[in-house]
Amino acid sequence: MMQAKGTILEAIVRDTRGVISARRAERSLSTLESMSGFARPPLSLAGALAEPVFSVIAEAKKASPSKGVIREDFDVVSITREYQDGGAAAVSILTEPLYFQGDITFLESCRPHIQIPILRKDFIVDTYQIHEARAFGADAVLLIAACLERSQIAELQDAAEEIGLSVLVELYAPSELDLVDVDRTDIIGVNSRDLHTFEVDMDRAIDVLNQLPQHVTRVAESGIESQKDGLHLRDNGIHAALIGEYFMREERPGKALASFLKGLA
Repeated sequence: MMQAKGTILEAIVRDTRGVISARRAERSLSTLESMSGFARPPLSLAGALAEPVFSVIAEAKKASPSKGVIREDFDVVSITREYQDGGAAAVSILTEPLYFQGDITFLESCRPHIQIPILRKDFIVDTYQIHEARAFGADAVLLIAACLERSQIAELQDAAEEIGLSVLVELYAPSELDLVDVDRTDIIGVNSRDLHTFEVDMDRAIDVLNQLPQHVTRVAESGIESQKDGLHLRDNGIHAALIGEYFMREERPGKALASFLKGLA
């Protein structure tokens, strides 16, 4: 279900399929399964987010299609270690190469230094990417409902569960709730940024998240830029936030995270 025909999202998904084809030619599934990542038991993202009253998944992101380069000095290992020290419940790493200047090897580089869950943030449209995520050291993957049909989401969830990865399903619109089997989904995020206008409406995200069953961990995404925003989310029943750009623009992302979390416990 492509919600944004003719937009950057459609272009990213199209180009992602080309990247997958090239990677599949380089590494077969059996090759991925022989990598060290498959020998390491994945960490539970839902378990990590359940610990504090309000959690943060802190994101390492160098660039985006709308903002260009966000952080020139991008040392993904240093950034994620700072996040870990600053109190992140988990870290999210952008691995999409063409539009976000990410790299799948970022996961592998960070893994030896990170003892909290690592979320692979990418445009996951093929089960190959699920196996790739685990092979390179991720504990969880992001599935963007706007890129997928209901049957595809279920297929990708099955693939992740089979190899022990957690899944965060991301929604944009209330109508996308129909794409998700909420009974089998532990973590759902709602992006506050409108895909068409890029305007941020945090209250819309809160409204969608609070329609979910009690067992679902609710994650707010995008447009969170202050401790005040965090308090607003926490006080409206949201369990966690995925925050990237706000921290990426700070000289010391980990200190910015620690400051953000102060007073939210």
